[in-house]
Amino acid sequence: MNTTTNAAPTGNAPEPKRRYRGSAVEERRAQRRQQLIDAAVRVYGENGYRHSGVKQVCDAAGLTQRYFYESFAHSDELLIAAYEQAACWMREDNMAAAQAAGKDQVLRSRAMLRAFFQALKENPTIGRLLLIEIRGISPAVDKAIEKALKATSDDIARVLARPGKPFDELLQAGILGGVIHIALHWMASEYRTPVDAVTDTALKLGVSLLDEDS
Repeated sequence: MNTTTNAAPTGNAPEPKRRYRGSAVEERRAQRRQQLIDAAVRVYGENGYRHSGVKQVCDAAGLTQRYFYESFAHSDELLIAAYEQAACWMREDNMAAAQAAGKDQVLRSRAMLRAFFQALKENPTIGRLLLIEIRGISPAVDKAIEKALKATSDDIARVLARPGKPFDELLQAGILGGVIHIALHWMASEYRTPVDAVTDTALKLGVSLLDEDS
C-alpha cells in the first residue's frame, strides 16, 4: 500500500512565474513596436507618408494589422515615433563626428555638417522622412518637429559655444533653418553637388554663428 501523500505547499515553494510571463509579453510587445517603427522609416521614406497606409507598414514589418493598434492609436503616432528615431540617430551621428574633430570650433562645425550631408546622401529614405514627409501633417507632428529641432540646437550649443557665452537663439534658429533649406535644395537636385562642396557652403552660415560668439 502506498502511504505517500502530497505535501501541502510550504512558504518556501516557488511562486508561479507570472512576473516572468508578464515580462516576456512586454518584451514581445516592445519588439513588435520596434518592428513597426523600423518598417515605417523605410515605407514612409520610400513611398511618402501620405501614400502609405497601415497595411503597407505592417506588411513591411511582417506583422498583422492588429499588432499596429497594440502600440499606436493612429498612424500619426507611428510617424512621430519613426521621425523621432531617425532624428535621434542623425543627432548622435553628428555629435560623434563633432567630438572626433577635436576642440577647434570651425573643425567641429564642419565635421557636424559633413556628417549630416553624408548621412542624407547615404540614407535618402531617412532624409525624406526627416525633411520632406514630416511637414504639415498635424499639430502633434509639428510639435515633435519643434522638439527635435530644439534638441539639435542644444547639441550645437553644447559642442560649439564657449563656456559662459551662449549663442544668440534667433541667429542659431535662422542658421539651422538655412542649413535645412540647403539640404532640401541639394536633395531636389539629386545630390548633384559633392558632399564636401555642400558642406563648405553650409559652413559659411555656421561660421557667422561662431563669429557672433567671438
